[in-house]
Amino acid sequence: MRASAFDTVILLTGATEAPVLSAALRAHNTELAIHHAASAAELAALSPRLLRRARLIGFVTSVLVPGRILVALGYGAYNFHPGSPRYPGWMPAHFATYDRAGEFGATAHVMVEKVDAGPIVAVDYFGVPLNTTVAELGVMAYASVARLFWRLAADLATRREPLPELPVRWAGRKTTQRLYRTMCDVPADISGDDLARRIGAFGAGHFDLWPTVTLHGHRFRYCGPDTESPSVVPVAEPVAASA
Repeated sequence: MRASAFDTVILLTGATEAPVLSAALRAHNTELAIHHAASAAELAALSPRLLRRARLIGFVTSVLVPGRILVALGYGAYNFHPGSPRYPGWMPAHFATYDRAGEFGATAHVMVEKVDAGPIVAVDYFGVPLNTTVAELGVMAYASVARLFWRLAADLATRREPLPELPVRWAGRKTTQRLYRTMCDVPADISGDDLARRIGAFGAGHFDLWPTVTLHGHRFRYCGPDTESPSVVPVAEPVAASA
């Protein structure tokens, strides 16, 4: 049963974003109680009574919200994803860079138990200039998801009813950590163009994952361009030869 009053928002986001987003919400509802959570453990500590009066908002978070919490919320849950509907899942800017996408953006959607699968309520798109790096695209996507939050802040802070859904659907493959690792596993017969795309998207060593290739029982890891030429400088790491 729904609570008699909507008066609480749970912000699932980082410590840097929490005060800024809280201020944006309170600008539309000064009576709103806002609770910050940054982890699954902090979510689990919230009381059922509070959840019944609350709306959950995830902003650029990797925390997976359990289904038992989603069903306990009185006023739903929304997630702000730093990627367009074509790029659901993990680290979307990296995969969009690999695809040399000409358009990217941010997506606000109903949070359901399955990651990046709920109905979409708002989208912000922007064009991607040629030769945009993955770091630059990440900054552009963060700005896009912030614009989307500010656009919806009034409804999120005051509206008791669910936000209207758009006739927009998620598309494309859902990216994961496993897929990211797969993209860093470079085949020995890779084309020059594909190698350049993988280095551009996955060659910065994020999460200590680097493009690698295995040749004759040795693994060679990309560690950046030579200072005198654009060639790849490998680091050889012996591995067990495959059967």
